[in-house]
Amino acid sequence: MSLAYESHQLAVAVADLLADPDAPGLPAHQRWWRQSLALGVPGIALLHVELAAAGLRPWQRAQHWLTAATSQPVTAGADSHPFHGAPALAHVLACAAAHRPSLYAHALDRLDQAIAADTRRRVDAAHARIDAGELPALAEFDAIRGLTGIGAYLLRRAPDRPELCAVLQYLVRLTQPLHRDGEVLPGWWTGRGPSGRIDGRFPGGHANSGMAHGIAGPMALLALAVLNDVVVDGQLAAISTICAWLDEWRSDTEAGPVWPYWITRAQLRADHAEVNCAQRPSWCYGTAGLARAQQLAALALNDPPRRTTAEHALVRALADPHQLGATTDPSLCHGHAGLAHIAHRVAADALPDTAQRLGALVPCLLGRIDADGAGPRRTAAALVADAAGPGLLEGAAGVALAALSCSTAAPANSTWDSCLLTTRPTRP
Repeated sequence: MSLAYESHQLAVAVADLLADPDAPGLPAHQRWWRQSLALGVPGIALLHVELAAAGLRPWQRAQHWLTAATSQPVTAGADSHPFHGAPALAHVLACAAAHRPSLYAHALDRLDQAIAADTRRRVDAAHARIDAGELPALAEFDAIRGLTGIGAYLLRRAPDRPELCAVLQYLVRLTQPLHRDGEVLPGWWTGRGPSGRIDGRFPGGHANSGMAHGIAGPMALLALAVLNDVVVDGQLAAISTICAWLDEWRSDTEAGPVWPYWITRAQLRADHAEVNCAQRPSWCYGTAGLARAQQLAALALNDPPRRTTAEHALVRALADPHQLGATTDPSLCHGHAGLAHIAHRVAADALPDTAQRLGALVPCLLGRIDADGAGPRRTAAALVADAAGPGLLEGAAGVALAALSCSTAAPANSTWDSCLLTTRPTRP
């Protein structure tokens, strides 16, 4: 795929195949279908909202999907999280409201009230856990299920509300070390495995580095808040603490800087971690997500050397055949579409030379989605029919959104990806 092919054509083709939320073959019988931003209706609605905002498809279609998302009671409170239930739906409605505010104001106000109450509950529970000297669960703080993801929504929707400051204050405290079993652990050390469950492969737990479930997500949110003029006591120091941890565990290889997906207790004690130089450089784990998080941190801290290191790390990762060879699917979460999208976002904030190099890589990455030259319609059909499904994180809608965001047809100032912590929100 080249940008002469204009990648928005792929987005349109996917959306046309997903025009009807009641079409046969969609998993409408699944309980998560209408509430999952990652897998279901909200993520597909997001694609239709973005296409409507770009004038490529009618608002009526977007409205049809939004109605499907709201046609049943919405889960709120403890059973919800940034990618399921009230916060997930609120994210999509907020994207729509940026273009049609009068249509969604009442629904958003009700969702915001529920999210604010849940945020206060989550923050109170997190502080109580820290006071007790216990280790956190990943779901307490991460971008997918935790307070980082909630904070990303609040930063975009309600940056002046006290709930956002409460989330930031908690994340500052999360970076303070914990003393456990005679050892000093980073405050985000969890006693379980990367899945969030007890895992025999991780005796003593681990420190997760990723954007989806690790400390890169909180760092990105803290940095984005600074760049949006929302700062609490200790915020810059917290960003610096996370940067120092990532510096400590970085490996400088022939293919550029590489960071481990996580650090185990044994590696912490040995002060050494072997890094796979050919590991997948995805958004969720790996160099692409970490490069964007560290670029944002460098901008927040006014740290030019760190900015250069982060931007060059991404260029080298995306030009390395071994790392690209480890990327075997088209998805937004950990595939070629996600790499193209991050390259596009990093380029927008990069120094001119690096921006040019990244810009040249974007069409190559998008081209891997349609490696056989099948064209947008056949490629879209293959994506929709794939076992990964039609959803946002791993399915067709996410690939389409990434393709649209990299095209000249993308709506101006789009922040659909604020849930991924890859874009800089503007104040509402």
